[in-house]
Amino acid sequence: MAIKATIHKAQLQIADMDRHVYGEHNLTIARQPSETDERMMIRILAFALNVPADELRGKLELSKGLADAEEPELWQRDLTGDILHWIDLGQPDDRRLLKAHGRSERVSVYGYAYSTPIWWAGIEAKLQRCPRLAVWQIPAEQSQALAALAQRSMQLQVTVQDGGIYVSTADTSVEINPVALKTPA
Repeated sequence: MAIKATIHKAQLQIADMDRHVYGEHNLTIARQPSETDERMMIRILAFALNVPADELRGKLELSKGLADAEEPELWQRDLTGDILHWIDLGQPDDRRLLKAHGRSERVSVYGYAYSTPIWWAGIEAKLQRCPRLAVWQIPAEQSQALAALAQRSMQLQVTVQDGGIYVSTADTSVEINPVALKTPA
């Protein structure tokens, strides 16, 4: 018998001063048995960094993630079902990213392991023809500190200012400084 996903709830307050996006979002996250706290928290961080200011062109959604290999971790689809933004985590292969680039207006990747620079060096040349691709590295120490904030029920405040990200709970705060490995053209 397969082990079912564990449900986590996150009440997310976002103040993104760089993009002028502010709001509160209630997320229900189905965490698969093979997913770590670190990966789940990076999914929440990716949501906070990419949520649109309004839902006129569709809303950003958590997908089935690890439960469906054909879907990204998060995506924004318009009202017709077309993919506007494809967001992956970790170290996806170049074929997956090329396919995503062909299917969506924007593609973002958030790597969070120590080996992210090695992975990127191996596929960077193959992805230079993807002008709508953004690749970010979350330093491993910072993603691990973010993982320590994981709980079944969370209240998180995410503040973005001048490229720095601060994720806070009632008790503690973590500073995240993503490194841009590739920015869109």
